Amino acid sequence: MIKILIVAEHASSKFGGEAFLPLNYFRLLRKRNIDARLLVHQRTQAELESLLPEECDRMYFVSDTWVHLLLWRLGEFLPRRLALITTDLISHLYTQRIQRQIVREFVEQKKIDVVHEPILVSPKFPSLMFDVGVPVVIGPMNGAIEYPPGFRYLQSWFVDLIVSLGRKLSNFANYLIPGKLQAEILLVANQRTRKALPLGHHGTVLELVENGVDTSVWQGVKSKTESNKKTSFVFIGRLVDWKAVDLLLQAFSVVAARLNVCLKIIGDGKQREILEAQTKQLNLNSKVTFYGWLSQKECADKLNNSDVLVLPSLLECGGAVVLEAMAMGIPVIATKWGGPADYLNESCGILIEPTSKEALVNGFIDAMEKLAKSPQLRSQLGNAGKERVRENFDWERKIDRILEIYDLATAINVPAKIVNSVNPDE
Repeated sequence: MIKILIVAEHASSKFGGEAFLPLNYFRLLRKRNIDARLLVHQRTQAELESLLPEECDRMYFVSDTWVHLLLWRLGEFLPRRLALITTDLISHLYTQRIQRQIVREFVEQKKIDVVHEPILVSPKFPSLMFDVGVPVVIGPMNGAIEYPPGFRYLQSWFVDLIVSLGRKLSNFANYLIPGKLQAEILLVANQRTRKALPLGHHGTVLELVENGVDTSVWQGVKSKTESNKKTSFVFIGRLVDWKAVDLLLQAFSVVAARLNVCLKIIGDGKQREILEAQTKQLNLNSKVTFYGWLSQKECADKLNNSDVLVLPSLLECGGAVVLEAMAMGIPVIATKWGGPADYLNESCGILIEPTSKEALVNGFIDAMEKLAKSPQLRSQLGNAGKERVRENFDWERKIDRILEIYDLATAINVPAKIVNSVNPDE
């Protein structure tokens, strides 16, 4: 039986975003009795041991150090995008330096066949997972996204300069730290990410969707065709500026003045107090509820009792919540940019062009009113979304595919060529 070691900075259901990915790979591989092990940072140890108590002997943790703490504190003073490519990256590489030695020992002692590094998902960030004695699979990666042209003003000239400089230096960084250049297989979520891979990579490049859905968790059970009730919109995500929840509230205030609607905001972050103040200023306190951070099960329950998911995000490479709503038969209104545009089409949701602030707000107003007035359309879009997820984005299908990829990685002569998997829209 093939032996897999999954290496990541974090694996967590609480951290959200890409931290879900290594957790799901490990959990679902073990569910199939695959000989898999997980190596991550200590900060998620308590959560993982609580979630997977029967797997404690297969999970290994890198201890926190004063270096990690110092970098985290410095990152708190920086804009998020700047922190990602400075303090966060240095912390990640420091963790990987420790992990690399552990990986080499495990390869020898536990006879590991493949090392899989699912995150960080950025195609530009270098990896220290090289010369570990076995084939390395990296990804799926998903990145190289910018603000839509009409919203570039949201990023300061300084952050823009640093991000641009960082991307230009990334090829040199990957030359010095050649994990991605030497990996047997590089997984990318889309063509945008493929084009952003570092120059000089030699491995096979495969397309595999970044996110997936565990349909055992995200499944709708209530009918979405009731007509004589309040239409419930829901947002799920971090409350940070690029999620554009402030613009969502502007749009919702117009809809709420005309129709019987409510808005649930699930998530937490630095923008929460600002958004709560905006809600009060717009006289929406009776129609908007902030729930804070909720567990995966609680989020599923809230989604199941909602009618439409709204995601106005302007910088969303992935957007797993879109797939989770689709899996539950919930139609989605989202910005036509990044990950949501990869998942949604006109059969299962409404995508709003982000040509300007006014266009985005007006687009959300029109779409919310349209779905609030038509339970039949909500049902039609929801059913189509559920079918699309079943066919293309089920985590079980991803595990089928990743096992094929592991087998390919262990082949004696992996061809250094680009191979495409089936595009769900083809």
